Amino acid sequence: MTCTGFITGKGFALGAAILAVLASSSAAADATVQADARPNVVVFMTDDQNVSSLAVMPNVKTLLASAGTTFVNNFVAYPLCCPSRATYLTGQYPHNHGVMANVAPDGGYYQLRGDETLPVWLGRAGYQTAHVGKYLNGYGTQDPLEIPRGWGEWYGSVDPTTYRMWGYTLNENGTLVTYGQDDVEDPALYQTDVYARKAVDYINRKAPGDAPFFLSVAPLAPHTEAGWAATHGDRNPRPAPRHRGAFANAPLPMPPSFNEADVSDKPAHIRALPLLGNPAIAQITKTYRSRLESLLAVDEAVKSIVDALTARGELSRTLFIFTSDNGWLQGEHRIPSGKIHPYEESIRVPLIVRGPGVAAGATRTMLSGNIDLAATVLAAAQAVAGITVDGRSLLGTTAPSRPSLLVETGPRSTGARWYAAIRTPRFVYVEHSTLERELYDLSVDPYQLLSRHADPAYAQVRAALAEQLHRLQACAGPTC
Repeated sequence: MTCTGFITGKGFALGAAILAVLASSSAAADATVQADARPNVVVFMTDDQNVSSLAVMPNVKTLLASAGTTFVNNFVAYPLCCPSRATYLTGQYPHNHGVMANVAPDGGYYQLRGDETLPVWLGRAGYQTAHVGKYLNGYGTQDPLEIPRGWGEWYGSVDPTTYRMWGYTLNENGTLVTYGQDDVEDPALYQTDVYARKAVDYINRKAPGDAPFFLSVAPLAPHTEAGWAATHGDRNPRPAPRHRGAFANAPLPMPPSFNEADVSDKPAHIRALPLLGNPAIAQITKTYRSRLESLLAVDEAVKSIVDALTARGELSRTLFIFTSDNGWLQGEHRIPSGKIHPYEESIRVPLIVRGPGVAAGATRTMLSGNIDLAATVLAAAQAVAGITVDGRSLLGTTAPSRPSLLVETGPRSTGARWYAAIRTPRFVYVEHSTLERELYDLSVDPYQLLSRHADPAYAQVRAALAEQLHRLQACAGPTC
């Protein structure tokens, strides 16, 4: 029989079926090729890391910054753990995602609308997803076996054990596993190292694969510890034993804002702070050195993840984002420790991106923020958000500049003090719930030593910034 026999009677039907199968297989193959072309995504988020501490992380500098792009004017929308992480997961300002505190009723994990977050959207787009480490404050306090929506593999730390370098408990895909004891420093069970090994194991199992993956890694460091270490440890946070003493003699940075002599221009809650005495400065120095030492294991974790991606042939097709949830104050403006405040050390955080199409060794000075993280990942993954996202992708060399970013705090239902602020390339303008104001001209006052809110020479600037602030406080999507 010649080939023409397939075009008559039952032969025609058989031929059509074969062609349909071949066409279907071809389409499936094309879809696989398209999916494989999308990059893997790794987001590595530290806790309470200010920009200056990057200086002790050579692997981050060499493997990420030198091979990628550093965003030097990057800020968080709310300098506090849970609201900031909610912004990362939703791409929204806090006034839109509604997580306005670390704890209920105005904040915490259970305030997040978990059915529409970044891992959910990436899962819908065909990504494999995994999270290792800290999630949102309060996770696990109601149901420690819960696995949040969107995560294909889950190794989430259960509160309150999240804040321990030893003796922490993870929900590992529905099974609770505790690593060590809080008061026994077993080198093999140091939290950052365990998280790094889990991340590497995930990469080794998933790459290369038929579908790209999204891996979220969130160590505690350099956040201080709770529990035993807070009252008995001579260092807090505790570094990995191999790094203990690495910065035993590191001098505490003392910029012009450190232990600020004249705070008469500041709000009442800052004016009420006493000058830091020698015992307070000694404690700040001790914590500073511990924080730096804890970051050495984080730096090694970044290297282990990059090495694993390299060994699996996946590094060149992986978008790697390194950032923190908020910054940290260590004596500036008389504040012995903390975040939340509208000062540069608190609101400015690291952001380094490397991966396909990202310029190597580049620096971007445009304003960027954690509201942009979700949009950036979605753009790389060719995925779509299920809600209105306030940020925009930072990929490409022509991303439009924005005139300002919003910083807002809460909660606002308890009577506690809060503020809303705007950060432009030159100014920081703050409106406090106490009706107090702050205005800093960073071009002449980078350390925020003199608020110009009552200076007649800045009256027009203040009015213009107030108008921008009030607009952003109600923005959503493109209006942000």
